[in-house]
Amino acid sequence: MIRDGPAGVEVYLQRRPRAMHFAGGLWVFPGGRVDEADADPSIDRYWTGPRPAHWAAVMGVTEGLARAHVVAAYRETLEESGILLVSAGPDAGAVVDARRALLADTHTFAEIVQELGVELDTSLLRYWAWWVTPDSEPRRYDTRFFLARLPDRAVITPHDDEVVEEAWAASTEGDDLMMLPPTYYTMRDVVSHTSVTAAMAAAADHAVTRVQPMVEGTQILLPWDERYDVRSGPVRPT
Repeated sequence: MIRDGPAGVEVYLQRRPRAMHFAGGLWVFPGGRVDEADADPSIDRYWTGPRPAHWAAVMGVTEGLARAHVVAAYRETLEESGILLVSAGPDAGAVVDARRALLADTHTFAEIVQELGVELDTSLLRYWAWWVTPDSEPRRYDTRFFLARLPDRAVITPHDDEVVEEAWAASTEGDDLMMLPPTYYTMRDVVSHTSVTAAMAAAADHAVTRVQPMVEGTQILLPWDERYDVRSGPVRPT
């Protein structure tokens, strides 16, 4: 989630509780795994903007997998930020109830969209980056990153069980925000743009390629020949 700030593009970040098994205590973007229900084609009836076939071509995956990734991005944004990215949103109370139903796992996202009578406006979303865990790591992740402009007058409400702190960050320079490499480098690229409009335009125009670092001893080697030492732990902007 991005917005315009005094110093340029600002990126929304959340810090996870230290007790969480994955990325405990680190700053992350709202997001999560793709669920099986995210691939449900029934949501196509409530879909406006670029269709699943478009996203499949952009991402280089099947139409079903593209649908699942896009729906997961919308669902996780609602679950973790309280923001529903639709062309014409319902009242705030209905969104709160929808989020509660999602978190309680009593409704799928497709059912929520149907009950609210809204349409997913996928023109609000941009595909930005693709990161894959090094082959040598025991826990593997295959992660897609999307951009979305914070809707006008929208107020983010983080999911308290998974967030202990939140921030809008305009730069990775000089901030004591420890994060995993994919978060750090993705954010560094996003905030290099002067405005949200510029960032969204750049995302529409550039081809996304898979980023898979390599482990060389105690160092991680990025495809663009940048390195960092794993002994220092998560990336700390310097």
